[in-house]
Amino acid sequence: MQRGSAWKRIAAAVAERYPSRCLDPAGTTRDERVGEILDALAPGAVAVGYSMGGRLALDAALRDPGRLGALVVVGVSAGIEDPAERVVRAEEDEALAALIERSPIEEVVERWERNPVFGTQSEALVAAQRPGRLSHEPAALAALLRSAGQGAMEPLWDRLAELSCPVLAVAGEHDERYSAAARRIAAATGGNALVLAGAGHAPHLEQPDAFAAALLAFLASHDPPRPAERS
Repeated sequence: MQRGSAWKRIAAAVAERYPSRCLDPAGTTRDERVGEILDALAPGAVAVGYSMGGRLALDAALRDPGRLGALVVVGVSAGIEDPAERVVRAEEDEALAALIERSPIEEVVERWERNPVFGTQSEALVAAQRPGRLSHEPAALAALLRSAGQGAMEPLWDRLAELSCPVLAVAGEHDERYSAAARRIAAATGGNALVLAGAGHAPHLEQPDAFAAALLAFLASHDPPRPAERS
């Protein structure tokens, strides 16, 4: 429900040292989106993704483990492990997808913005994201939910140890479920977990300065050595 432009403030904050691209995928299936992510990543690049985008970036990293220089996931879980719970979620996702595709985008966005997971976001922040959300086609959103929703994706927890690149898993302190997931992802990958104070499900939007500082520190800690300048 967000466009790549939602990352513009973070991209600008890191741009002096790290050229970046705010990816706005067009695919309506999981495989199409993962393919777009991989196509956009030069060898050694760092992928940074939020929520569904973070799950897809994690999927991409596991499909091509040698591609990434590092991976940063924000508000992400590696999937629903309990098969029965996953079936229930898939049924819920299908009901939501059916509602989305028969509704005007204005109603879809209004319903989406009432989700309790966004309750920590200010009215101004929600309003700033609204134009991007309104630019979507309901049918495309429904198709993507059916293919890449949490009910449709197999859990990746058992594969996290395959990642050889540095990993940073971020969540907001008020998003307890994903804070726990961030710590678990970090433990499974030998990476780092960061729980940002004063933030909910979208810490990069709710606490952008703190997030940008943490991202820069993480990237700097994994920078390859640079050749010494010659006088």
